[in-house]
Amino acid sequence: MNTRQKFNLWGPTSLAVLLAASLTSPVYAQATPEQAENASAIASEALESAAQVTNQAQRELPRGHFQLPEQGDIIGEYYTVTVDNPEDTLIDIARRHNIGYEEIRMANPDVSIWVPGEGTEVVIPAQYILPPAPREGIVVNLSELRLYYYPADKPGIVETYPVSVGREEFATPVGITRTTIKVKDPAWAPPASMRREAAERGDPAPAVVPPGPDNPLGEHAILLAMPSYLIHGTNRPDGVGMRVSRGCIRMYPEDIKSLYERLPSGTQVNLMDAPFKAGWAADGTLFVQSYPQLEENKGDFEPLINAIERVDALIEDQVEVDYEQVKRAVESPDGRFVALYGPQAPAPEIEEEPATLNGLFEEVELSRTQPAEEDA
Repeated sequence: MNTRQKFNLWGPTSLAVLLAASLTSPVYAQATPEQAENASAIASEALESAAQVTNQAQRELPRGHFQLPEQGDIIGEYYTVTVDNPEDTLIDIARRHNIGYEEIRMANPDVSIWVPGEGTEVVIPAQYILPPAPREGIVVNLSELRLYYYPADKPGIVETYPVSVGREEFATPVGITRTTIKVKDPAWAPPASMRREAAERGDPAPAVVPPGPDNPLGEHAILLAMPSYLIHGTNRPDGVGMRVSRGCIRMYPEDIKSLYERLPSGTQVNLMDAPFKAGWAADGTLFVQSYPQLEENKGDFEPLINAIERVDALIEDQVEVDYEQVKRAVESPDGRFVALYGPQAPAPEIEEEPATLNGLFEEVELSRTQPAEEDA
């Protein structure tokens, strides 16, 4: 039995009770009610103290930095803030909290982007399942519109920042590359296609845009070994967290500045597309979340089958989950955390039987065959 299975079997409360009991009193054959109550109180205090220490350590970390979990795959937390400045937009609030445009929009579907209003509560979705990739170098999850960085000189830390990626006709490629040269105050040469489009509109673009407020690369650029692709800043930060670039990775100016100063040349960059993620929380809860899939990366990719396979790889036939919740997450890709199993999972509804794995596969197969029959 591996460590994760043992942790799920005992649970954090049981482990805390065992630890508290071993440190506070002799072991009796039968505990009195008073002893049981004291042990429970000590366990609760131990858990609360551990949580306070973790939260304090997190607050002391720089923007975007998180402690890698000792158990599980999840960092950060959801929280809410109240709008106290009537001139704030939802985009202003997102930037202050290291969140991108699409993230803040999906987490607050009923809040106005431009005029959220003083006194409005805004959800900050600052909780993340680490992407299903080796935890080294930079990992950019395109569907999630988020970059993760695992600094080699800080093995217990992961950094994460919202990014913009290429819009559909200029999609950011998937693949593994590396960083090459870092450039401060870069000049920008608009590509030939952009100059042609600008000329057709009667607004010819310059051959080179010098450094300055009109330069779309911002003040920092990190070149990749893939020709013509960069990680860079922007002079239009409101668009961070959207698909708006011509293939490059855009970051908030403050985030690229921080990364630029610390990122070694030659760092691996994994450009991947994982619209569905699953992972364990430290308390033994299994969470999933789903993002809108990029059209250009669909091909023969079946989102539901991929999601089921990802969940199965994590549970290893050790627990039962409701696959209907997986299906709903795939069909409503809004980035929200969905608890499938464990202490934070909702109690199962007795009236409805959970969808079986075979039933979901049959539904997927049916969706595949129907278009073929219609074509025939």
